[in-house]
Amino acid sequence: MSSLYITDLDGTLLRDDGALSPVSFNILQDLLKRGILITTASARSVASIQHIFKGLKLDLPVIEFNGAIISDLQSGQHLFINSIDPPLVEDICSVIEKHGCSPFVSTYTGVEDRLYYSNVTNEGVKWYLNDRRIQNDKRLRFVDKISSSFNDQVICLNVIGKLEVLTDLECELRERYRGSLEIHCLEDQYSPGFFWLTAHDKRATKDRAVKELQKLTGLSHREVVVFGDNANDISMFKMADRPIAVSNAIEELKKHSTQVIGSNNEDSVARFIQSDIQK
Repeated sequence: MSSLYITDLDGTLLRDDGALSPVSFNILQDLLKRGILITTASARSVASIQHIFKGLKLDLPVIEFNGAIISDLQSGQHLFINSIDPPLVEDICSVIEKHGCSPFVSTYTGVEDRLYYSNVTNEGVKWYLNDRRIQNDKRLRFVDKISSSFNDQVICLNVIGKLEVLTDLECELRERYRGSLEIHCLEDQYSPGFFWLTAHDKRATKDRAVKELQKLTGLSHREVVVFGDNANDISMFKMADRPIAVSNAIEELKKHSTQVIGSNNEDSVARFIQSDIQK
């Protein structure tokens, strides 16, 4: 019986340039045609994931925003959403602004996804905006006041900045919203020197999303094999039958793995799945 393979994207399946290599693409294409159960659990949005997997037919839903949403990849339709409690959103943004930052706000209107922003505060923000425009991200919306986004379902608040700024902000958010938010602060590997501080609903974790995905697809009886590289993968590693770290993963994640394979630049995830099913 085939296992259920779930991989993180950035730093895991994707190369350092953020692309899926031709080798990995071809291997995955063959595996998917053979009916192997493969999907992703990523911090990215479904729009971004669609771009990554263009030309591949993933029949299984994908996990986006670190577990906040489960979506059908082909249509982009959301099957499951964990949004931030509306009463918290305005207060969280006021804390963010108090620290001299301005968030990106990812939302769902009930009809479409949106990505709001109001200020370009640093080069990291400028890089991300440019990347979204290059990718023709239709979610992108400029607003004079970020509060204009609060009428939607707010999925994620994302602040991009230098670590010395985000450290204090992260501490205050964790202290103030303990038990209400899931918070991560990770370096942006595509814009060195800048970090992303993301805030989701407390239920938006990869482990919970994997379990929900299994229920939605009737795959609760399948062995779960996961791949990752960073702290936001830890919860998923703890619940998986076989958690597998790439060699470039942080040491903390490797402690929760049953195996360490090659790096993200060596097509290690795709090659592992290919070898695993042959066994």
